[in-house]
Amino acid sequence: MSARFDRTFAKAAADHRPVLVTYIMGGDPDFDTSLSIMKALPSAGADIIELGMPFSDPMADGPAIQLAGQRALRGGQTLEKTLELARQFRKTDTDTPIVMMGYYNPIYIYGVDRFLENALVAGIDGLIVVDLPPEMDDELCLPALKKGISFIRLATPTTDGRRLPKVLENTSGFVYYVSMNGITGSALPEPALVGGAVARIKEHTNLPVCVGFGVKTAEHARAIGASADGVVVGTVIINQVASSLTEDGQATGATVPGVEALVRGLSAGVRAARLAAAE
Repeated sequence: MSARFDRTFAKAAADHRPVLVTYIMGGDPDFDTSLSIMKALPSAGADIIELGMPFSDPMADGPAIQLAGQRALRGGQTLEKTLELARQFRKTDTDTPIVMMGYYNPIYIYGVDRFLENALVAGIDGLIVVDLPPEMDDELCLPALKKGISFIRLATPTTDGRRLPKVLENTSGFVYYVSMNGITGSALPEPALVGGAVARIKEHTNLPVCVGFGVKTAEHARAIGASADGVVVGTVIINQVASSLTEDGQATGATVPGVEALVRGLSAGVRAARLAAAE
């Protein structure tokens, strides 16, 4: 699908490292600050940006991301404004892949055809919609693929050998391996188990496999990145944003620099991952 994914993973492979995928919530704590954070991510070391679509009932998300979505919604963030974040970002960055991540309800209300048209114009490369299983591919996955927008599927520890081919059937861009059962922000999984799961997935697909859920530090990123094509980090970034806000949830001068510093550290961990694997 998107050539940006191919270039990004190829460049990382040439550098002998996995990619760093960073998640932010669109509109958290406000539109302008969210855009500033988004623009700062690539120079801090992020290779792919996951842009969260705020939703009132995020059933797969832990408390931190739930609160980020609530802050964004209180600030007036909408799906249209989240697309606008991508449009503004693309004015200065045409290389970094953007994946919109969230739930189907806002897209359904917005209108699938209208959403896909506007997502394409905004420079969106892929979608992760966590509550649309493969059996519902006609709803959004197949129309997205026809537009040239990748549909990135989640695999989990409970996705067995019978289910995995169905999960991968229309997946493109990369595979997102959720490294544990539960919500976002959980404890770090055992790296050896992650390595085995990645190898199992790769028996069924040539797509890159990125691993997320539970990665909080540079050392975590280093350990997980030793076997994965990419490391996905979200909750710790959201927590960094939250910790910088005023008591009434307003951004401060520390908000963007704090995220930049955190992502630089995570990027350093990712870049050391192959060295860890060789030790």
